Parts: sequence; structure tokens; C-alpha cells
Amino acid sequence: MTSPADLPLPTSVSGSHDQHGSLSDLLPSHFTTLVTTWLAEDTPSFDYGGFVVGSQPRTAQLLCKSAGVLAGVPFFNEVFRQLDCEVHWHYNEGQFLSPKDQSGRKIKVATVTGPTRKLLLGERVALNTLARCSGVATRSRHMLELVRSAGYRGTLAGTRKTTPGFRLVEKYGMLVGGIDGHRHDLSSMIMLKDNHIWAKGSITNAVKAARAVGGFALKVEVEVQSEAEADEAIEAGADVVMLDNFDGEGLKVAAKNLKQRWKERGRADVLLESSGGLTEANVEAYINNDIDIISTSAVHQGVPHVDFSLKIDH
Repeated sequence: MTSPADLPLPTSVSGSHDQHGSLSDLLPSHFTTLVTTWLAEDTPSFDYGGFVVGSQPRTAQLLCKSAGVLAGVPFFNEVFRQLDCEVHWHYNEGQFLSPKDQSGRKIKVATVTGPTRKLLLGERVALNTLARCSGVATRSRHMLELVRSAGYRGTLAGTRKTTPGFRLVEKYGMLVGGIDGHRHDLSSMIMLKDNHIWAKGSITNAVKAARAVGGFALKVEVEVQSEAEADEAIEAGADVVMLDNFDGEGLKVAAKNLKQRWKERGRADVLLESSGGLTEANVEAYINNDIDIISTSAVHQGVPHVDFSLKIDH
């Protein structure tokens, strides 16, 4: 099975990632079981349509119907691998696709061959996954281009506000789009938000408890609402401070003060993150290079899909 996910992305589409390997190599071996559950959900018992068309070998074309970044190739491949079909790609994952070529015809993104009923068994599962992943990648790429054009040099990241059961696909789409996936789950970084602080009694107590179990291997991030809370978090040993829901001007003032103050105190290594409210419309108000990370759910919540179709040759 020929897969562009096995090729390094060109520098022009790789965002901030160091592309010495393939992003598909990041996927855990058990992602195949996720694909199996998708197929089982779509055909829980008899495949009536499959009975109608039979198992004669056929060829189908994956067509692009709307513009966007191609992402989700490993998932698409795995759907059809499990159904004994072969996929041959004509474009690389990470490429921006236009729906029509210079002659006005829909572009053929890939060719899929296999038994007719199995092509149709995998059609909707594969298309849905590819469309969603490509939509996330497209919005991620666009947002990255906006912040870079506005002069931001730091890290743009997604959030953990992903769809249950579909997080792996959405985080993968962010990476193909060139941005940071942020933490993937509750085990990959210790983030102490307002509820953690209130439940533990103070920022200091919460950070100390986190350090006691997280050890040296996990970073501790603390969500704060003011400069005073940020100072307490850094004093307690936080690695990252999230300035949550600050307005644009307030964010700039707080970030500058914190960077200067803690550099003088020997904690220049502390990272500052801004989160909450970033959109394509207001991105310039958030641009502030005293902020190391801008995180946003706007790259994966409510984003339009990239439309594809799969048509059997006839």
C-alpha cells in the first residue's frame, strides 16, 4: 500500500515540526483497533448493501470536492487494509488540495481497489475520518499562517477539548497542519486548573502535591487569573503558567512584567501560555512575544470538514 504518510513532509508544510521522520510513526500500534470499532459500529450485523453488489474486484477514485489540507492518510489506509483493499495515493499528506485541476475536473487524490462490497463497506468510515482530520489540519495551518503573519514567533497549540473517542485523529490533524498538539491526556502533563486549586486550598499546595507524584519527568502547568497568582505558581515551582482569559492589553502587560521579574530572580525558564478566546477574527490582539505558547480550541472545535467522495469506476 503506497502511503504519503510514510514520506517526510516538505518544509513548506511542516509548521514548527522537525520532519526527520513520518508523522504516521507517532501512531500507537493499537490505533488499528480503533479503526476496527468504527467498522463494527457501521455494520453491526448483516451487510445488506454488500449482498446486492457482490465481491467482484473493482476500482474506485477518491475525489476532492472542497479545498483543504490532506490529513488522515494512515486512518484511511487502515480502514481499507482491514477490508482487503489496496490504496494508492496521488498526493502527499500535508499538501493543500484544490477541488479541481486546471482543466476544471475534480482531482483524483487516491485510487482504491478491492472487492466491490468491501469498497462500499469502508467508504463512509474512511471518508468521514479523512474529512474531519483534513478539516482540523486545514484550520490549524490557516491559524498558524495568521499568527506568523502577525509577527508571533512562539508556539501555537490546540487543546484537550477534543471529541471523545476521536482524539487521536484530531490531534494528528493538528500535527499535519503544523501546530503543537499540546497535552494529549491527563497523563502527559500535570495541568492544575481553577478546580484543582480550589479543591486543594492554594496554588502552592497543589503544585507541591503534583511535584510529589510527577517527579522530574512531567511538567507542571498552573492556570492563573492574575499576576499575583502567577507569581505564587512560579515561586512554588511551576514549569508553565497559563494566563487564562486575559484581555489583549492586560495579557501584554502581565506577560512583560512576569518575564522581566522572574528573569531577574533566576527563573527565565518558566513558560507563559495564553488560552481562551483566540479566533481568526481577533488573532492580532493576542500577538505578544512575551507569551511562549498560544493555545486555542478554534483549530478543532466546530471547524468545517474538507469534502471528499469515493466513486467506483464505471
